[in-house]
Amino acid sequence: MDLTTILLIALGLSLDAVAVSLASSCAAPRVDLRQALSLSLLFGFFQALMPLAGWLAGLGFKSLIADFDHWVAFILLAFIGGRMIVGSQRGGECRAQPARLGLMTMLGLALATSIDALAVGLSFSALRVDIALPVLLIGLVTFLLSLLAAIAGRRFGVRLAGRAELLGGLILVAIGLKILLAHLKAG
Repeated sequence: MDLTTILLIALGLSLDAVAVSLASSCAAPRVDLRQALSLSLLFGFFQALMPLAGWLAGLGFKSLIADFDHWVAFILLAFIGGRMIVGSQRGGECRAQPARLGLMTMLGLALATSIDALAVGLSFSALRVDIALPVLLIGLVTFLLSLLAAIAGRRFGVRLAGRAELLGGLILVAIGLKILLAHLKAG
């Protein structure tokens, strides 16, 4: 898998966390840099951990799906992307929030926004992708974009959160199609 595709996957996966970061700081009277850093670090860590876990889980049945691995990758990415697209249409509002998010709340948000990355890790395994670079880039991109979003959330908040989720979904569906079409063309 080329670097551009890995970066686009990292961008697509990170946009769920970006949407939450934007929304989490939109009602705050000022930017809480400590909370923004904590939340962004947790988002980046979980977004890196989940594809690794999915990749490791996929090693066990990789040989069973070798003949149709491109379909598995397409279905997983299209499903995840489709869920993000549908989720982006919900619309949001900025509600008053507690001054600080607790650790358990931040852990819950990090886990919830990274579940999709587990399925992406499975598709990486099915496609025999070396996992080191994708894990590093997914974690780094998520951390950086979440931090920027948490800082910008006070100003732009929910207006951009839905658009970020929509863009992430579209990117993942497009990558799934690219993988499927490349394998069908080669075969």
